[in-house]
Amino acid sequence: MKMARSVSLLWAAAVLVVALLLAAAPAADAVTCNPLELSPCIGAITSSQPPSRTCCDKVREQRPCLCGYLKDPNLRQYVNSPNARRVATTCGVPIPTC
Repeated sequence: MKMARSVSLLWAAAVLVVALLLAAAPAADAVTCNPLELSPCIGAITSSQPPSRTCCDKVREQRPCLCGYLKDPNLRQYVNSPNARRVATTCGVPIPTC
């Protein structure tokens, strides 16, 4: 009986530790892939003006989506343009090889 109680307490403690670790783990923010989120970059992509801070924030936010944009025939020409590459580089975001 004591052995069963010890095993039960051990399992309860293990479950509690796992629950605490999961609660303390930072939640990953899901990114919604929407090319319109990059609209603050239009001026920098269509001209030689430098990207704004807002533009860079959006490029970094949309970084997980860049491969999808590069694979989309409607977006590829914009995302893969020399100016878009310059904007990404200036913002510190590498252009992915997909």
